[in-house]
Amino acid sequence: MGKIFVLKKALFFVLGLMVLGSWAQDGTQSSENRQINIVYGANFTKDETKFPGASIFSKDEQRQVQFEHEGADLWCDIAIFYAQENKLKAIGNIRLQQGDSVELNSGKIDYDGNTKLAKAWENVDLTNGQMTLTTDTLYFDREKQESYYRYGGKVVDSANVLTSRIGTYFMTPKKYQFQDSVHIDNPEYVIDSEQLDYYTTSKNAYMYGPSTITGEEYKIYCERGFYDTKIEQGYGIKNTRIDYDQKIIIGDSLYFDKATEFASATNNIKITDTINDGVIRAHYAEVFKAKDSVFATKRAVSISLVQQDSLYIHGDTLMVTGKPEVRILRAFRNAKFYKTDLSGKCDSIHFSEKTGITQLITNPVLWNVDNQITGDSIHLISDLVNEKLDSLKVLENAFVISLDTIGGTGYNQAKGKDLYGKFIENELKIIDLIKNTEVIYYMYNSDQELIGIDKTICSKIRLIMANNDIDEITFFIRPDGDIFPDKDLPLESRKLKGFVWRGDERILKMEDIFDEDDNNIVLVPIRGIENPIDIEAEENERRNNENDPVNQIKKPKPKARQPKKTVLPKAQRP
Repeated sequence: MGKIFVLKKALFFVLGLMVLGSWAQDGTQSSENRQINIVYGANFTKDETKFPGASIFSKDEQRQVQFEHEGADLWCDIAIFYAQENKLKAIGNIRLQQGDSVELNSGKIDYDGNTKLAKAWENVDLTNGQMTLTTDTLYFDREKQESYYRYGGKVVDSANVLTSRIGTYFMTPKKYQFQDSVHIDNPEYVIDSEQLDYYTTSKNAYMYGPSTITGEEYKIYCERGFYDTKIEQGYGIKNTRIDYDQKIIIGDSLYFDKATEFASATNNIKITDTINDGVIRAHYAEVFKAKDSVFATKRAVSISLVQQDSLYIHGDTLMVTGKPEVRILRAFRNAKFYKTDLSGKCDSIHFSEKTGITQLITNPVLWNVDNQITGDSIHLISDLVNEKLDSLKVLENAFVISLDTIGGTGYNQAKGKDLYGKFIENELKIIDLIKNTEVIYYMYNSDQELIGIDKTICSKIRLIMANNDIDEITFFIRPDGDIFPDKDLPLESRKLKGFVWRGDERILKMEDIFDEDDNNIVLVPIRGIENPIDIEAEENERRNNENDPVNQIKKPKPKARQPKKTVLPKAQRP
């Protein structure tokens, strides 16, 4: 009986040496095989029916089965080891440890020592000290230091919970690449994307498909962008939109920073004010939430609706500040505006939502259809209730000029110190000129024959307009003048002092608010974001080259092999 026990013990020892060994001749390890080494294995058996060619080990009361392979250790309850093929099937309470940081746990693992490719399934989790990945099935490529799943996974780190249908973890840069139904959950915001790269150390996310970031007070959409999830700061560079501070911002490139409550946009910008239904277009803009303000430049234009007609205001720089009820719009330098029956230009424009007053400041000119109105300062006043144009003020050196359209050579003129106008249904109907007023007016009969030229001075003049032309003139307080036949009034007497015709500056269509410099702006090149790794292409290449060896462990095909010499330490030699 003792002899039989000794024989069994010797047989187990020899089989153990076969598993431990597989060393090349001259005692050097084969670089081609990169053999899996068993560190501890108990209860050795074989089952040639179910697992031909495999050695089977299971844990004992002291410890689990343990293997080592090129810097990684694996523990399990049961191991089915194909020494000749250098492949391993592990079952039960599996822990794979690589270095000091990467740990993989699962219910089952198939591992190929030649390719260093593992397939883990059943309650899989992978940790690296900074995050934990859980999934049903995970592939771990130790050669490339990548792990990936294809049927849903979840990653949890100190800042976020990330889920997706497809995901790859690159261990060297500590980066995840997620695809298909990507979702990031954070107490402060939520991100949904079709494709997203996430760096676990920096917590930075790069988005490469339709993506939405929804915070408590903002919403960002882009199809290519960057976002720092720790501080809620980022930018988008493709089809980007930010819903922020009751404004919708669209542009080629958008930047957002929650901490400073700031957003900026570059190239082809459109900012929509959802409260006042106003729009700003430009090629550079900044939005300051705390101040409820917008700064815009580079072909900047404000567009608002006035009685079913669009009002366009342009300046080298536009500023909109304040809450909706007290909002102020300023257009600086080379300011112009246009609507169908009203246009103008000056150095700067100031509009107050609270007072309804639009001020044209420094060398202003206003065109009401064919009537040119000038003065030192021009104010347009809106009715705050119905938001229609109510009245007009021209202060100091008020002058109204229109071309005599019948004769075609002269100008109808009226001047005074100040001018006050009244709009009815957004049409200028009454004009009152006061103090030192003068008129030159070409008078015609019903057959449009020139009767004469009225030249009068008085203290006040009222012009009644019809169809945007002078229909009636009333003189107040000691008028002094006459109607001169055309032949009796010299040409030099047909213009009032201070007459300046600015018809060549008239704004006839919306495009006229822009000058040559505005139309020749060179847009700033937008810095791109590098293309992501193509997961699908990489996976197809892997399958083509390796035929997905981790999906199953097959019985090895018989092949001619050179016998290997087992070299034992001197202490174990017979």
